[in-house]
Amino acid sequence: METSKCSQDTSVIISRVMLPEDANPAGIVHGGVIMKEIDNAAGVTAVRHTRKICVTASIDRLDFHKPAFIGNLVTIKTSINMTGTTSMEIGAHVETEDLLTGTITHLASAYLTFVALDKNHKPIPVPPLKLVTNADHRRHREAVARKALRLSEKRKESECQSDTTKC
Repeated sequence: METSKCSQDTSVIISRVMLPEDANPAGIVHGGVIMKEIDNAAGVTAVRHTRKICVTASIDRLDFHKPAFIGNLVTIKTSINMTGTTSMEIGAHVETEDLLTGTITHLASAYLTFVALDKNHKPIPVPPLKLVTNADHRRHREAVARKALRLSEKRKESECQSDTTKC
C-alpha cells in the first residue's frame, strides 16, 4: 500500500457558472445540479488520494443553506477528512458568488463516502491520511464521530429489518 497522503495534496476546487439549463423557471439552480457538482469534485479528490477508480458509497449529509441563481459562480471545495480500510470520507464546502456584486455566500455542505476499487470492481485498501494541521485533526475527529453515528444507524436498520417489532 502507498504511504500516507496529506489532504492538502488531494483537495480540489472546482467552479462553474450556473446556466439556464441548470435552473427552474424562477432562475433558481436545481439541488440535483449542485449535488452532481459536489459528487464530481469529491470523486476527483478520492481518485487523487488513491490513484484508483473510486465510487460514491454514500452521501452522509447534504445541507443547503441558500439558493444559487442563473449567472452565479458556484465553487466546490473538497478534501479528505478521514480514511478507513477501503473507504474515505470527503467533505465538500459549496459557495456561490454573484459575479456582478462580488457577494460570496455559503450555499451548501456535504459529507460523502467513497470506496476505492480494483480492476474487478472490488474494494481495495486506500492510503492512510496524514494529519498535518489543526484543521486536519479537527475534521478527522468530527469524521470519526459521524462514522460511529452512521454505523449505529445501520445497526438499527438491520435490527428493524430482522424484527419489525423494534421499528
